[in-house]
Amino acid sequence: MYKVPEKYWEKTAEQGIICRICPHECRVKEGGIGVCRTRINKEGEWYSLAYGNPCSAGIDPVEKKPLYHFLPGTRILSIATAGCNFHCLNCQNWTISQTGPKQARPQSDQGARLGTGESQQYLMSPKQVVEAALRNNAPSIAFTYTEPTVFYEYMFDTAVLARSKGLKTVMISNGYINPTPLADLIPYLDAANIDLKSLDDTTYRKLTGGRLQPVLDTLLALKKADVWTEITHLVIPQTTDDPDHFKALCQWLVDNGFKDNPLHISRFYPSYKLEHLSPTPIATMNRARDTALDAGLQYVYVGNIPEDGDSHTYCPQCNRAVIKRRRYTLQQVSLTNGACNNCGTLLPGVLFRL
Repeated sequence: MYKVPEKYWEKTAEQGIICRICPHECRVKEGGIGVCRTRINKEGEWYSLAYGNPCSAGIDPVEKKPLYHFLPGTRILSIATAGCNFHCLNCQNWTISQTGPKQARPQSDQGARLGTGESQQYLMSPKQVVEAALRNNAPSIAFTYTEPTVFYEYMFDTAVLARSKGLKTVMISNGYINPTPLADLIPYLDAANIDLKSLDDTTYRKLTGGRLQPVLDTLLALKKADVWTEITHLVIPQTTDDPDHFKALCQWLVDNGFKDNPLHISRFYPSYKLEHLSPTPIATMNRARDTALDAGLQYVYVGNIPEDGDSHTYCPQCNRAVIKRRRYTLQQVSLTNGACNNCGTLLPGVLFRL
């Protein structure tokens, strides 16, 4: 176990420990764990059960995160521990997100090769994570698959070390993190993808067990700090597919300075507690894309539709396809140092190796 830095929790006589890492701010008595299942009150101290214990580790294309405007075509070392501070009804990774580090099983042989190959977890220290990225020619590390906030201490130490070795770091997150830990992490964070599930707080509470406003606050903090950010929105039938609600979400992004940040509109497939629903109709996905473009968003991608989704990147000035993709593979790149080869327009993001 790893002791959580004291600035992220406090001890009270009546309530035990109050965790300050995420907006749940769990009150935990002796021997208890937080909502995330990754931290425990042991003898009046707050410990992480997740530190150095990833249940998933592997090499991915960066496009899989999804990140389309950040080092396209490169490899990224992806790492996750068990646990999550949301309990999303639709979670595709529920076998690792809705359990704790002590219960989770490693998810692939690849992770065992990257780490130590222990029976329950990979037991990878921050140093080993960074070494694995360097060894596999991955210029960046992604904290992903579950929710990085629940292994914040591990993510932070890894990000600091990665920066010192010339690697970039990426957080794929639900955005449910308190301002202080986020501010501490931002200097060591190069990019993020935030899952914005709805612009309706009632929907957030029912779908995830969390609240909307902290997620919006995270997006605004990342924007203010100039951390490259892409947004994902999952269109779930009967849940997040209301056209007016989605239009409001797109308008919020435009009004708050995210016009040039990619929006990934993702198709829902039945999973976890929403297995009774049907996949999102293709027509609904196409309408959502049109709505986002009409609202003024410049880079809108439709995901989870291998054959019909448009994953190409187009120059906003001349409308030429500057990056052509087939799923996670780049087929053609017509950019020079991030600028369109046809008209010279500079596209937003980190579109070339620095």
